[in-house]
Amino acid sequence: MAGQQAKKKSAMVMTVTKDRDVPLEKIRNIGIIAHIDAGKTTTTERILFETGKTYKQGSVDEGTTVTDWMAQERERGITIVSAAITTFWDLQTGSAIENGHYRINIIDTPGHIDFTAEVERSLRVLDGAVMVFDGRTGVESQSETVWRQADRYNVPRICILNKLNLIGADFEGSIKSIQERLGANAAPVQIPIGLEHDLRGIVDLIKMKACTYKAIEDNKLTEEEVPAELTEMSKKYRDELIEKVAEFDDEALSKYLEGKELSEIDIKRAVRSGVISGKFFPILGGDNRTATVQLLMDAVVEYLPSPVDLPPVEGQNPNTGVIEKRERTNQEKFCALAFKVVTDPHVGRLVYLRIYSGTLKAGQVILNISRQHQERIGKLVLLHADQRELIDEAYAGEIVAAVGIKDTTTGDSLSDPSGPILLESISFPEPVISLAIEPATKSDQEKMGLALQKLSDEDPTFRIKSNPETGQTIISGMGELQLEVLVDRMKREFNVDAKTGAPQVAYKETIKRSAQGEGKYIRQTGGRGQYGHCFLRVEPKGRGEGYEWKSEIKGGAIPSEFIPAIEKGVREKMENGILAGFPMTDMLVAVYDGSYHEVDSSEIAFKIAGSLALEEAAKKADMVLLEPIMKIEVSTPDEFMGDIIGDLSSKRAQIQSTEKKGVMTVIDALAPLAELSGYATKLRSISQGRASFYMEPSHYEEVPSNIANNLIAQRGTVTFHRA
Repeated sequence: MAGQQAKKKSAMVMTVTKDRDVPLEKIRNIGIIAHIDAGKTTTTERILFETGKTYKQGSVDEGTTVTDWMAQERERGITIVSAAITTFWDLQTGSAIENGHYRINIIDTPGHIDFTAEVERSLRVLDGAVMVFDGRTGVESQSETVWRQADRYNVPRICILNKLNLIGADFEGSIKSIQERLGANAAPVQIPIGLEHDLRGIVDLIKMKACTYKAIEDNKLTEEEVPAELTEMSKKYRDELIEKVAEFDDEALSKYLEGKELSEIDIKRAVRSGVISGKFFPILGGDNRTATVQLLMDAVVEYLPSPVDLPPVEGQNPNTGVIEKRERTNQEKFCALAFKVVTDPHVGRLVYLRIYSGTLKAGQVILNISRQHQERIGKLVLLHADQRELIDEAYAGEIVAAVGIKDTTTGDSLSDPSGPILLESISFPEPVISLAIEPATKSDQEKMGLALQKLSDEDPTFRIKSNPETGQTIISGMGELQLEVLVDRMKREFNVDAKTGAPQVAYKETIKRSAQGEGKYIRQTGGRGQYGHCFLRVEPKGRGEGYEWKSEIKGGAIPSEFIPAIEKGVREKMENGILAGFPMTDMLVAVYDGSYHEVDSSEIAFKIAGSLALEEAAKKADMVLLEPIMKIEVSTPDEFMGDIIGDLSSKRAQIQSTEKKGVMTVIDALAPLAELSGYATKLRSISQGRASFYMEPSHYEEVPSNIANNLIAQRGTVTFHRA
C-alpha cells in the first residue's frame, strides 16, 4: 500500500511558482546530518509543520513522514535516500540580519553508513548544515564520519542536541563530547530548562530570556524571565559564549576588551561571522518534536550563510587549465554541479543540479564539461520530497532537478558552452561487500540488466561486475543493508525477481616488495603477425594509496602510441587479480623497457604483453590478500559486556576502548568484515535483545596467512617464484 501511495504521489506535478522571487541573500541551502536514529527526519518533519508545509507533523514510527516517502523507508523506519524540500520562514525577531521572508532549501540525509554516498554528495552542494546529536550520548561514530565529511567540503554548521526529554539526557556531557571528540570550537547558545521528563523549554543565552512550552503539541513558545535556579548557570555559559565569539567581529571584540556589555545584535553578528568562517559551531538543545524548532529555524536564517556570503565558486578552465572564479549571481555565466540521479517511473531520469552561477531555462543547451558533450534541458522542476513543481527557469543558489538529460551523471560539471568551467567533483568510498545475483526466470534476464544499470546510475557506491569464469553477475556495495534494499527495489520498481547468493567480502590483492617482469607476445599466422614486448617494474605503495602508472621509456624503445595499450593490459589484469581473482591495489607499475617490430607491432599485442609482464612481476613480489576492517561500536548494559567482548575477540577483533555513557557501556573495536556476517542476530542473542551496534569501514589490512591460504585454495591456482 505504501509503495502504491508513493508512486501516486510522485506523479504529482504542481505548477505553483509564486514564492520563487527571493533575493539571493535570503536563500539558505542546508542539510540535516547526524548519526543514525539521532532524529534527523523528525527534525525535518517538525520544520515542515512549523513552516506551514504540512498540517500535521509526520511520524517515523507511523510511516507518515514527508521526506521518508519510499516504501522501504516507511517499513524500516530509516532514511535511505536524501530528500530535497523547499520551505519558507519569516524572521521577525531582533537580528543582525534583515527580517523578512526567507527561502530554505533542505536536504534530509540518511544516517546509516551503507547510504554514505547520499550524505557525501549532499554535503558537496550545500552551503550549511544542521548537525543533530542525541542528547543522551553526544558524539557517536557516524557523527564523527559526517562531521569529517562536512570538514572536507568546508560546510558551516550549527549543532542541536535532540532527545534531552528522554531518560539518560546529558546536556553537559554531550557538549564536552562535541568539543573533545570532534575538536570543535563549540559553545551553547541555548541551555535546557529541565531534563528528561521535566524538559519544558530553553534559555536563550543571547537574549537571556526563557522560552517555554506546555506540551509537545503546543505550537506557541512563551517568553519569560530566566528561572532563578538557572540564572547562575546561564550567566556562566553566556560569558563562555561571548569569550569564544567576540574575536570574529571587530566591534564586538572592541567592546569585549573594553569591558562593555555586548548587545544582542553584537553577539549574533559575531556568532554569524564565526559560523560562516567555519571556525565556530553554536549548540542549541531540546526536543525536536516541539515548538523550540522555531528557534532552530531562526538560527538557520541568522547564522548559516546565504550563497552570497560564501566566496566565489572556483573551477578549472578545461581549455587553458587556469583556475577561474565565478561570482554566485544570476548575472554570471551559468555553471552547476550534477550531484544526484534518480529514475522516476513517471517522469523518467531526473538529474539533481546545484546551480552556482547564472540561470538555466527549459530547452536550453548546456555543455557537460566532465564528458565534453552537449545536453539539452527538457523540463526543470523544484523538489518537495517525491513531489515535483514545474518551473520555466532556475536561478543561482537553487537546487533543482532537470528532466531530459541523458548522459550526465553524479559529479559532472555543467556550464554555458561559451564559458566552460570544471568544478571539483565528488569522491565516494570503495565497496566492501558483494554478492552474486541471478534472475529467477529467463524472462527476468534482460529486465535485470536494465534495472541494475539504472540503480548503479543512481548510486555511485553500487557496482556491477560480470565474473567471466562462472558467468555470474556480482553486485557490490557498502553493506548488506544497501544491497538488500537495492534487490528489494528491483522487485518493486522494475518487477524483476532475482535470487542472490551469500554476501562475499571485497578482498583485494597487493604486493609487499618490488619486482620486475617481462611480457612478450609474438604470433605469426601467415600474413601480418603480432609483436609486443615490454618490461615492467612493480613497487608496493602505502595502504589506501591505490594504483599509480608510470612510463620510463626513453630513446623510443617502445613507440609512445603503444604505451596506453600496455597500461590497458595492466589495468585489466589488476581488475581480475592474479592471486585469487580479487582486484589488485596499492602498487606502482612502471614500464621501463621493451622492443617493437616495425610491421607486426600493434596495440592488442602490447596490451597482452603488458598483462603478461604484470603477472610475472607480481608473482615475484610477495603477493598478499587484503581484507576490509570495520570500526564497530557496541552499546550494551554492563551485565553483558564480558560476553560481548569475548565474542568480539573470537572474531579476530581488537578492542580499542570501553566508555560509560549513561546507563550503557560503549565498546569500540576493529574487526574483519569477514567475521561479522550475521552479527546482529548473535548480538541480540547474547544481550537478550538489549544491546545495539553500529559499524562502518575503517581500512584494509593483510589477511592472516592461514586464512589467506584457504581463500587461495578455493579460488586461485597460482605458483609463486620467490627470489
